[in-house]
Amino acid sequence: MLKRVSVAARVSLVALTLSASLYAQAAPTEVTYLLPAPPNSAAFAPWIIAQQKGYYAKANLKVEFLAAKGGVDVAKQIGSGNAMVGGAIGDTPIIVRANGIPVKSVAVLGAGGVTLIAADAKGDIHSVKDLKGKTMTVMSYSDTTYYALLASLRKAGLGRNDVSIQAAGPAGVWQLFSAKKADAMAGVPDWVVSAEDAGSQVSLMPQNEVFESMAQAILASEDAIKNHPDIVQGIVSATLAGMRDIMQDPKAAAVTFAQAVPAYQGKEASLEKIFQLYIDHVYAHQAVPGHIDAERLAKVAKFYVDEGIVARATPVDELYTNQFVDGAKLAQQ
Repeated sequence: MLKRVSVAARVSLVALTLSASLYAQAAPTEVTYLLPAPPNSAAFAPWIIAQQKGYYAKANLKVEFLAAKGGVDVAKQIGSGNAMVGGAIGDTPIIVRANGIPVKSVAVLGAGGVTLIAADAKGDIHSVKDLKGKTMTVMSYSDTTYYALLASLRKAGLGRNDVSIQAAGPAGVWQLFSAKKADAMAGVPDWVVSAEDAGSQVSLMPQNEVFESMAQAILASEDAIKNHPDIVQGIVSATLAGMRDIMQDPKAAAVTFAQAVPAYQGKEASLEKIFQLYIDHVYAHQAVPGHIDAERLAKVAKFYVDEGIVARATPVDELYTNQFVDGAKLAQQ
């Protein structure tokens, strides 16, 4: 009898151990994802939709979004080990690698640049050159959209001091513009629609005059790329699935985003307009979702160096990797 109880006890113990082991394996990995602005912005719809639809969960990830102070700050925090992954514009590694910060782009969400320059349609600003002597807003002086603006000014033969540039925060960018306290603004498509919803008639600067910076990118530290590739892969695959959903059906994507961010409930029509701007200006024309074009990145990097925005060139292969885009399996509903 004692032997039978002992065997039974051992079997029970093994079963409990296996159960605990399976539970431990099933527990999702907690990941902090840094965004350059508060996560309730429509600019971050691919990430929020991926979260709402459970795409990160399917990759066994529990993602928490936290706001940093612009894309450059995101890169600095990742490079210092405060997070493995985060979001910024694809130009950002060009800026921070020159200062020794070890981050790379692991995906870029679209073939177009995310920075738009908008002015009052009734005003006298019809080209980037017309910004001379004007006042305009940006989110912050550490956000990559600011550097893209500087590059656009230089492309038009203007310098930083030819324009009064005010850092106004993610809401102040369009609020000051729509209140006519600024003549123009540089930012993401959702701020254009916010200004229009506030009553502004907006004119976008011609795309060929705006510096061809990169779209929003997923950044990862070199340590994460080397030692936690499964986490990076899960983030890339799930986020690209969120972008895919927007491109396939912006109206349905607007409903999903409003479910995740209740402040947008009842504003789905505006969200759809925002998403269409992203589709038309940013997401479109990318043959492989998320793919980073090395040739384009090299041209962007050269411009930054030639114009003195960054002090030295960084080898292009140190700025990005497509290994996770190539390995992406887009989550399905």
